[in-house]
Amino acid sequence: SPQGRSKKRSRKHQRFMERRAVLEQKGLLSPRGRLGTQTPKTGLEANGTTAPRCDKVPKPKGIVSSSLSPSASPDSIARHHSVLLSQGSGSSKRVRTSSLALRPGKYVAIDCEMVGTGPQGKLSELARCSVVNYEGDVIYDKYVRPELPIVDYRTRWSGITKQHMKNAIPFKAAQAEILKILKDKIVVGHAIHNDFQALKYFHPKDRTRDTSQSPVLKKRAGLPVRANVSLKNLARHLLHKKIQV
Repeated sequence: SPQGRSKKRSRKHQRFMERRAVLEQKGLLSPRGRLGTQTPKTGLEANGTTAPRCDKVPKPKGIVSSSLSPSASPDSIARHHSVLLSQGSGSSKRVRTSSLALRPGKYVAIDCEMVGTGPQGKLSELARCSVVNYEGDVIYDKYVRPELPIVDYRTRWSGITKQHMKNAIPFKAAQAEILKILKDKIVVGHAIHNDFQALKYFHPKDRTRDTSQSPVLKKRAGLPVRANVSLKNLARHLLHKKIQV
């Protein structure tokens, strides 16, 4: 009946105005006058033409919570923080700072191979450095000529041979290239202090992730949290891959 349709339209209009008020309070919609005031007519209405009605209001994009489950995957973490970035002023300064640091583009992983120099080859010096991005793409991989003569190539563990040193670049040149890549990045590695020592470099602790010291990784792998865990064991338990064989 006409009366029933009128009531239905009235309820729709009431819900519409309630949603508008909520959107205005959240700053997602600019206020167009107080509730109950008459809005100016559009050009179509002024000419006697009825503009099409729109009872539905687009729902705002969901605001994502700044907290994540401890069991969240790296991909979900990356997506979560990219959404936080897109919300801009809707998040706190702390969350925005954190999300800037946790974008995938901010992550690199490093591994260095060392050879023995000095008395009896006991001094470790950089002979190769490899860096990958968040996706695992190789962005740096070069052989490096140590500053001191090589006494022990440690080929069994390093894979380095005398042949590799023919096209190796000097340590200072490699160091400059590598540190340029690591600047302002979150650097991931296993027993990473050894890599930094070979580079003669100190990376900020809050931007360093050492997989040999991560309780979360050890727990997920079902290994003792306080135990020293090898990369080989982590790869076997978490990635189901055999490495270093």
